Amino acid sequence: MSQIVLPAFHMPFQSTGCNPGMEQTRKAAWEWADGNDLLLSPMARKKMLRTRPELWISLVFPSASQQHLDLFCQWLFWAFLVDDEFDDGPAGRDPRMCEEAIARLVDVLDGAVPNGPMERALDGLRMRTCQGRSPRWVRQFRRDTVAWLWTYYAEAVERAAGQVPTRADFVKHRRDSVAMQPFLDLHEITAGIDLPESARSLPAYIALRNAVTDHSGLCNDICSFEKEALLGYEHNAVRLLQRDRRCTLQQAVDEAGIQLGRIAERVQRAEKELADEMDAAGIDGSTRVALERCVRDYRGLVRGDFDYHARAERYTRPDLVELDERDVMSGYFAA
Repeated sequence: MSQIVLPAFHMPFQSTGCNPGMEQTRKAAWEWADGNDLLLSPMARKKMLRTRPELWISLVFPSASQQHLDLFCQWLFWAFLVDDEFDDGPAGRDPRMCEEAIARLVDVLDGAVPNGPMERALDGLRMRTCQGRSPRWVRQFRRDTVAWLWTYYAEAVERAAGQVPTRADFVKHRRDSVAMQPFLDLHEITAGIDLPESARSLPAYIALRNAVTDHSGLCNDICSFEKEALLGYEHNAVRLLQRDRRCTLQQAVDEAGIQLGRIAERVQRAEKELADEMDAAGIDGSTRVALERCVRDYRGLVRGDFDYHARAERYTRPDLVELDERDVMSGYFAA
């Protein structure tokens, strides 16, 4: 593949720094994985070290307590294992195997007895996360997590059928598949808030969450398209732009960079509209404080996610991608 130059991004949000507990969280994540029998092969271990989940968590949650930072990082560690299994492994190419694996994970989220290390790890995370949370928050987190998991099945079916989504359909799909929505829910834990349903239903709040999520998805696609192209993975915004416009890969990357800037503008527009809607709805007190906290922290989250993609070797060194999937995958979801 010829050398592709990444576009110069405009990032309007200031960095909020990195959580000082990052190194402790890294150690805790690996100890948690070992304690849950998530035994990574040497190549999978190398891939996770290059992924650096502790860096992403520390950049998007710079003021989280050590307890919350550790918990969120373990969620992300688990999510990256799931992602690599379905994106690169046999479960992502066999719709029936994929369906069965996801159905088992969803059952565990709903309280079923876990079977196998990935399910047991999920069960432990679920119990630690949902303890003390309101039923409405648990419903939201469950809904967002399940929506993310089922995107792997949709991709497996399209892959088996030889289909490629339209860009319009992919935008909706990517909003769930990037897995940012569950972490926006987790933000409420470390922020000490619990939004009522009325606040979650505000059009501008929904637009704000969607814009934050869209920014993460497109940023990830821009930074990972080379690695994914080597693996023949087509569910990527850059690849779809190139296909639809019949342009060069560099032109598709440049256009994706322009679109990323427009999404950042959507974040800012949704912030202003949310303030107007709170006034119109007469929202004040703790609910208004909670929504204003979301606005402030979501800016830092967008910037932290952006900075992570510029620093993690998973994205900065696509030339190191390993193509022998049998050495990388752990077969957690094998029948």
